[in-house]
Amino acid sequence: MPKSEDICGVVLAGGWGTRLMPLTTSTNKHLLPVYDEPMICKSIATLARMGIKEIMIVLGGYSGNSFFALLGDGHRFGLDIRYAYQEQAGGIAEALRLTKGFVGSRNVAVILGDNVFEQSMRSYAVDFVSDDAHDCYLFLKPVEDPTSFGIAWIDGAGRIVNMEEKPKVSDSNLAITGLYMYTPRVYDLIDEILETTGYSNRGELEITDINRLFMQKNLAKGCHFDSHWADCGTLDALLETSVLMRKWNLGPWLPAVSE
Repeated sequence: MPKSEDICGVVLAGGWGTRLMPLTTSTNKHLLPVYDEPMICKSIATLARMGIKEIMIVLGGYSGNSFFALLGDGHRFGLDIRYAYQEQAGGIAEALRLTKGFVGSRNVAVILGDNVFEQSMRSYAVDFVSDDAHDCYLFLKPVEDPTSFGIAWIDGAGRIVNMEEKPKVSDSNLAITGLYMYTPRVYDLIDEILETTGYSNRGELEITDINRLFMQKNLAKGCHFDSHWADCGTLDALLETSVLMRKWNLGPWLPAVSE
């Protein structure tokens, strides 16, 4: 079946931000500043630069009013922003499952709200729509310490052939970042995982299990890029990325449009 040309976006902004304590004692980590903007503005901008206008943000915890005060319905940024709420920490895939009605029959780009990408990923979105061989794009970045990340192995055609979470020894250094592109089939695979392996030992519906299922069905492609990427979930990464934003001097990544 040909893919829909429509692509919507999902930002996952739940979680408690324990690696950023005490900054996150009373503030959702996605509202912390990355130089000139709250962190979530950087992840929303990644989707907007892909040409995506309709976005759902999945919230958790107690900061919903703060997100709405910051972003509203998105019209100030030329976007249509909606919200869903994850009542408790149940994993990335569980949060994504809440967006099924919003996504419908469209393709979806999913980004973790603490991920920042320097490069526009628009060309990958264009490629995804016309790629009938893959239902899943994972974005891979070379890292110095593979033991600290989920790592992927790819074949000569770019298809992902193996993945492992924080391998003790690895001959691949391609980290799986927090940006994913899926066809609506992702929701069928989430249900398949629920019916088979279910929640992990830590009580979460793991996105790694979903991505691995795509891989096992030969439907997952690795998109290898070289520009800056950061998971701002740690103090050092938050500082490093803020310094880079100041160095690039690009101004806010999510500027308001004229009223």
